[in-house]
Amino acid sequence: MKVIPNIDAKRVPSHVAIIMDGNGRWASLMGKPRIFGHKNGVQAVRESLEASVEAGVKCLTLYAFSTENWNRPAGEVNALMTLLVKTIRSEVDKLDEKGVCLNAIGDISKLPAKTYNALIEAIEKTKNNKKIRLVLALNYSGRWDISQAGGKLSRFISENKIDPNQVDESMFSQFLSTAEFPELELLIRTSGEQRLSNFLLWESAYAEFYFSEKFWPEFRKEDFFDAILDFQKRERRFGKTGEQLKAIGR
Repeated sequence: MKVIPNIDAKRVPSHVAIIMDGNGRWASLMGKPRIFGHKNGVQAVRESLEASVEAGVKCLTLYAFSTENWNRPAGEVNALMTLLVKTIRSEVDKLDEKGVCLNAIGDISKLPAKTYNALIEAIEKTKNNKKIRLVLALNYSGRWDISQAGGKLSRFISENKIDPNQVDESMFSQFLSTAEFPELELLIRTSGEQRLSNFLLWESAYAEFYFSEKFWPEFRKEDFFDAILDFQKRERRFGKTGEQLKAIGR
C-alpha cells in the first residue's frame, strides 16, 4: 500500500461510499448539456478508486443511478445507460489488472438489457479479485433495499426457517444487498448538498458524513484524501463517552 502523507494507515475506513452529485450543474456552468457532466464524472470515479486503493480502503460504493433517476428526461436516462455500458466495457480490463472486484447493488434486473449484460459480464470477469471491492449502486434505493430485506425475512419466517423471536439487527442486515460488504464508515457527498437521497439508509446509521463543495467532475484524489483525513480527526463514540473510549484504548 502506498503511504499517503498525514494519513494514519491504521485508521483508514474500510468502506467508503460516495453520492456523486453535481454533474448536471457543473455542465450547465460550462455551457454544456448535462450528459457532458456525466462523461467528465468518469475521471472522478477513476481517481476516487485509485485513491481508495492507495489509502487502503477495502470497499468503495458509488451511487451511480437511483430508482428516482428514472424520472429524469428520457434522453438523459438513455444517454446515462449508454455511457454506463461504454465505461464498463472500456474499463473492465483495467479493473481486472488492478485487482478490483466489481459488484452491484440495487434492482439491476430492471436495467436495460445492454446495460445489465455489460454489468454482469464485468462482475463475472473480476469476481476473484481481492484488492478492493468497487460497488455500483444501480437502480438502487435505500428504502427498496430495506423493503426487499423485510420481504425475504418474512418468507423465511413463514417457511419456519427462522424463529421470529430470534430476529435482531444483525440478522436483518444479512438480508440487505450490502450484507457481504464491510460496515460503512465514511459517506461522501459532493456539490454542497447535505442529504442522503435514499442512499444506504440502514448502513449510514453510524457512518461519518463528509460534504464537499466541489461538483463531482471536479473531485480528485486529493479531495478523497482530504475526506479521509477529516474522518481521522473525528471521535467515533457509538453511544459511549470520550472517557470510555480512552479507557479501552480507542
